Amino acid sequence: MVLPRRDAILLFLCVITVPFATAGPSFTVDYKKDCFLKDGEPFRYISGSIHYSRVPRVYWKDRLLKMYMAGLNAIQTYIPWNFHEPTPGLYDFTGDRDLPHFLQLCQDIGLLVILRPGPYICAEWDMGGLPSWLLKKKDIVLRSSDPDVFHDELLPMIKPFLYQNGGPIITVQVENEYGSYFACDYNYLRHLAKLFRSHLGEQVVLFTTDGASVGYLKCGALEGAYATVDFGPGGNVTAAFEAQRYAEARGPLVNSEFYTGWLDHWGEPHSVIPTAVVVKSLNEMLEIGANVNLYMFIGGTNFGYWNGANSPYAPQPTSYDYDALLTEAGDLTEKYFAVRDVIKMYKKIPDGVVPPSTPKFAYGPVEMKKLRTVSESLDILSFSGPVKSPYPLTFVELNQAFGFMLYQTTLPIDCSKPTPLSSPFNGVHDRAYVTIDGVVAGILERDKAISINVTGKAGSHIHILVENMGRVNYGKGINDFKGLVSNLTLGADTLTNWTVYSLSIDEAVRDGLIWEAGVRRASSSANPSPPPAALSQPTFYGGTFQIPDGIPDLPQDTYLQFPNWSKGQVWINGFNLGRYWPSRGPQVTIFVPAHVLSTRAVNNVTILELEAAPCSPGPCVVKFTDTPIINATVKAITPSNYYRLKLK
Repeated sequence: MVLPRRDAILLFLCVITVPFATAGPSFTVDYKKDCFLKDGEPFRYISGSIHYSRVPRVYWKDRLLKMYMAGLNAIQTYIPWNFHEPTPGLYDFTGDRDLPHFLQLCQDIGLLVILRPGPYICAEWDMGGLPSWLLKKKDIVLRSSDPDVFHDELLPMIKPFLYQNGGPIITVQVENEYGSYFACDYNYLRHLAKLFRSHLGEQVVLFTTDGASVGYLKCGALEGAYATVDFGPGGNVTAAFEAQRYAEARGPLVNSEFYTGWLDHWGEPHSVIPTAVVVKSLNEMLEIGANVNLYMFIGGTNFGYWNGANSPYAPQPTSYDYDALLTEAGDLTEKYFAVRDVIKMYKKIPDGVVPPSTPKFAYGPVEMKKLRTVSESLDILSFSGPVKSPYPLTFVELNQAFGFMLYQTTLPIDCSKPTPLSSPFNGVHDRAYVTIDGVVAGILERDKAISINVTGKAGSHIHILVENMGRVNYGKGINDFKGLVSNLTLGADTLTNWTVYSLSIDEAVRDGLIWEAGVRRASSSANPSPPPAALSQPTFYGGTFQIPDGIPDLPQDTYLQFPNWSKGQVWINGFNLGRYWPSRGPQVTIFVPAHVLSTRAVNNVTILELEAAPCSPGPCVVKFTDTPIINATVKAITPSNYYRLKLK
């Protein structure tokens, strides 16, 4: 059949236009032009890191808008496995864990997403994002045989958000800085890449990130995933990217972690990288056409127990401020505007006004009263009850991930003379508070061989409260079991016959059980407070306050300060704000986001003070202030190797 000329022309036009009409969004690597292609056009991203797990959901939009107004066209974020699967098979993507909502916000604002779903993420996050229940298999080699189940749940959830599916995600990272890990298991990396492809499709751009040296890239680069590097300011940009060219002879230059600041540890000075150093290196990278991710753009907060640690054991504080472009509380900084000025030189900045810093309010002092010691509260703290064991059990053996466990035994002999109760080197993970019949004997610590001289009669009760201060998140030590991980000795004899309590302190605080028990105790006790001591039993304290009337726009963000307190954990209205340790530093205040406060009811503050409260014989206070202190003078300890190595 011969078509009329007009019909033939229409058919021809349909044939040549259908592919263009049906072609969807695309994001690819152009190896010839050394760039990314977005919808077929050369594209360079300037992005910034924000960890949704460290910023309350109510502030996601504020922080993302500030990133957008700085000129970024993308953000980068990690997905912490343990944040979403706290126990095997139970997933949580609600509230502050609502990843789909976060991704949708990014798209609504106009930000693309560089996704880093692990399974290992480092990030100064507990165990590098790996869930502690993996350690139930004691001899497991982490980052070589991790189960697929979580990603079988996660990856189908993020697939609709891929750029080619109309979403904001342009690239997906496989693992994280694997070249820095001793295992060097190529089969593991290939398996992950295959798993990602099976769920996300062949079009997605997978990538890896490693330190900017050939040594790291040898074990970290992976065929089928684009190799990128990370490095901080102040060095030779050209030399750093030459390392990337070892793995990728052609393609875009990418610094996946350009450090705008650095992490902190308890007992080490607050890290600061001068603005001038940051903008100089940023300008050098943008000038040669590199893609750059600013790590961190905003650091945020390690609420609860989420902070990680490095080796030799050095836990990170609650604040993850990072000396970033936005403060922990999302406030604008000099560094923010200086970086924005550099970005202006290379791309158009959005019109409009940058969202202002959130207002802060000093609510003033709150009087705190003693509620109960931990030892007095075992009936309400240990939901599962005591477990008998001849030898100490670890956290994971009692299905506890975070917080505290209490170990109880008795003196097997009379100790009329001081007798050493000893922990071997690395025998306590991480800090243990020892009492004999309610009298404080001392503190056992990790990375030290410590003996405490004790006295008492045979049968006297030994209580040892062990604090998990955060699992190692980097290096060989990530198999970080918590609790008494070795036997303790009394003199030359091993202590046995333990009763171990898994403590559900967060649940007890949230449900008001600590307060109820404390009120009953206070009303039934006429005993005066004991005199001040260098150390006191781990004890709960409570206080209340109300938001003032007649002041507009309350509640507002604030900071909690602990005058003359030592070390512990703090909750407001049942929300676990994190750890305080002003006696060690550098962090002195704790960030309190406004959404945890109430204007309609009395607010309660609960503290678990582990060492010594300033409450005897009179009252003691905590204080709400409008100014953070995260750079106080520290009680010096040996800096961690991680800190030194990463800055080289």
